Amino acid sequence: MFRRFLVATAVAAAVLSSGTIAAYAQCGGASWYGPGFNGKRSASGEIFNENAMTAAHKTLPFGTKLRVVDQRTGKTVTVTINDRGPFHRGRIIDLSKAAATELGFRQRGTTSVCIEEM
Repeated sequence: MFRRFLVATAVAAAVLSSGTIAAYAQCGGASWYGPGFNGKRSASGEIFNENAMTAAHKTLPFGTKLRVVDQRTGKTVTVTINDRGPFHRGRIIDLSKAAATELGFRQRGTTSVCIEEM
């Protein structure tokens, strides 16, 4: 039942307000990272900056821009994929500290999001 809900949510998230279909859309858990990684090389070779609007995803190409929508608050941010992860079950994206702060979930640590390629 829960799996069907996630699939339906992903399909709904893929339809943009313009009525077009997003090239990529996914819904699931999100977390954030920064401390301990700031100033170190990310998987893309870039120096990780916890204050930049970046994210880690397991498979999307580096440089992919995503719109991330927090399902609890409706807040959105735009991030660029520059790292790999997350490596926790049930999570689809790791956001930078800045992105988590903008979405308002930094204190909680995790949230539910839908992501779509821009």
